[in-house]
Amino acid sequence: MLFIFNFLFSPLPTPALICILTFGAAIFLWLINRPSPVLPLIDLNNQSVGIEGGARKSPSQKNNDPIRYYFSDARTMYEIFQRGLVVSDNGPCLGYRKPNQPYRWLSYKQVSDRAEYLGSCLLHKGHKPSPDQFVGIFAQNRPEWIISEWACYTYSMVAVPLYDTLGGEAIIYIVNKADIATVICDTPQKASVLIGNVEKGLTPGLKMVILMDPFDDDLKQRGEKTGVEILALSDAENLGKENFSKPVPPKPEDLSIICFTSGTTGDPKGAMITHENIASNVAGFLKCMEHTFMPNPNDVTISYLPLAHMFERVVQATIYCCGARVGFFQGDVRLLPDDMKTLKPTVFPTVPRLLNRIYDKVQNEAKTPLKKFLLNLAVARKFKEVKKGIIRRDSFWDKLIFAKIQDSLGGKVRILVTGAAPISSSVLTFLRAAVGCPVHEAYGQTECTGGCTFTLPGDWTSGHVGTPMACNYVKLEDVADMNYFSANNEGEVGRTVPKPSCKRSHFRRLAENWERKWP
Repeated sequence: MLFIFNFLFSPLPTPALICILTFGAAIFLWLINRPSPVLPLIDLNNQSVGIEGGARKSPSQKNNDPIRYYFSDARTMYEIFQRGLVVSDNGPCLGYRKPNQPYRWLSYKQVSDRAEYLGSCLLHKGHKPSPDQFVGIFAQNRPEWIISEWACYTYSMVAVPLYDTLGGEAIIYIVNKADIATVICDTPQKASVLIGNVEKGLTPGLKMVILMDPFDDDLKQRGEKTGVEILALSDAENLGKENFSKPVPPKPEDLSIICFTSGTTGDPKGAMITHENIASNVAGFLKCMEHTFMPNPNDVTISYLPLAHMFERVVQATIYCCGARVGFFQGDVRLLPDDMKTLKPTVFPTVPRLLNRIYDKVQNEAKTPLKKFLLNLAVARKFKEVKKGIIRRDSFWDKLIFAKIQDSLGGKVRILVTGAAPISSSVLTFLRAAVGCPVHEAYGQTECTGGCTFTLPGDWTSGHVGTPMACNYVKLEDVADMNYFSANNEGEVGRTVPKPSCKRSHFRRLAENWERKWP
C-alpha cells in the first residue's frame, strides 16, 4: 500500500499533495457524518388500513383495538407526571425567565410537591377528591398553570380552563355550567372580573379565588364583601402543607379536564376528556414516531400555545411522560424569538400563523434578484435531499442561507409539529428545507382529545394531514345537504377513541380547509 501511495503521489509538489489529502479527508468526513436517510416504514400510497364499517385505521395497529397507553406505568395524567419524575431522575421540569435573564428551573419533585400542597389546600377548603369536583384555571401559560392542573389530577379532581378569547359572557356560562366554586387565576385584573360577576349575582356559586400574582388588600376586602375568599397561591400551598392529605390518584376512565370551545353557534361546548383519552393520544404520537424520534430528559419544548387548548395539553403530556422539560415564554409573543434563542428548544409545537410570519419575513428580506435566486436554489437543493430522506442542518446551503432561520428557533430543534389550522404547501415545503429537522403536520379536534391524524416520518409530500393515529379510527360520512359524499373522499369526519362510554364524535369537515384522499 505504501509503495502504491509513493508511486502515485511522490512526483507531485508538496502543496498539491496537501490539497489532495485535505480534499480526500473532507470527502471522507462528509461521508461518515452524513445523516442516515429517514425512510418511510410503510407504502406511502397505502398509509391507512380499511376496517369493517368503512373506517380507516393506522397501519401500526396490530389489531382493531386503538392503543390506550404507550407505557404501562403512564395510564393517567397523574401517572404520566410521576413517570417523568422517575425517568428524569428528578431532573428539571418547568422553566421560566424574566427579561434578559436565563431560564430558571423547577425540578419534577418541586412541581409534584407544590401540586400536592395546593391540592391538599383545596381539600382543606371543602373540595372532595373526586372527578365530580371542578376547579377553574384562568391564567396565561406559566409554571403555576401546570402546578394547578396537577393539583387537580393528584386528587382526582377535574381542571376546567378559562380564557379571555371566549369573552366575558362565556366565562360566566362556564363557571355556572361546571358549578365551579374555586378559580385559580394569575392576575388581580382577572380576579377583579370574577369578583365583579359575583357582585352582580351572575356567578353565585364561586366561593374562592386563588391568585398567582401579588394583590392588594382592597381586592381581598372586596371579595369578603361578596362572600368570595381571596387567597394567594403561596399561602394556599403553605396551608396545604400544614394540612397535608395523601394523594388520591384517578383511574384511567375518570374525567381529567373539561375543555370548552366556542363551537359554531350558541354557548361554549364543553369537551369532556378522560385521563385515558389523553394517555391514548400521547401513545398514538409515540407509536407513530417510535423509530425516528423519542423524547428524553435532554429534550425541551417551549410553551406559548394556549394551555387551555388540547394541542398544547397533549404536547406537554408527551414531554412529561418522557421526563423532558417545558420552558415557558415570557407572556409576550413579541419576545418569543428571544425566548427561543435562550431556551434552545428541541421540540417545537407551532401553528401556521407563526410559520407564515417566518416564511413572509424570509421572502421579504430576499429583495434583490440575486438573493431571490439563491433562496429558491437553496430551497430546491435542500428539498431534493429531504425527498431522499436526508434531513440535516450542516450542508453548504444551511451555512449560506438557512443558518439565520435555524438560529432564530434556537438552533437545536429536533422535531417541528404544526397543527390547529391548514398550512400551505409552499410554506411547508420551504420549512422542510430550511429548518433542518422533520416537519410534521397534525389534524385534530378538541372533542377528540387532540391529535387525530399525523404525517408519517419519511412522508415529504404536502396537501394532506397524514394517516389516522393508532389511538383512533377515522371515517368519512355523507353530508347530503352540503353535497359531500364519502365516495368522493368528502364528508363529515367521525372519530372513535378508546373511551368505554364514549359515543362517536362528528364534526364538520370543510373541503376548502382539509382535503385528505385516503390512499
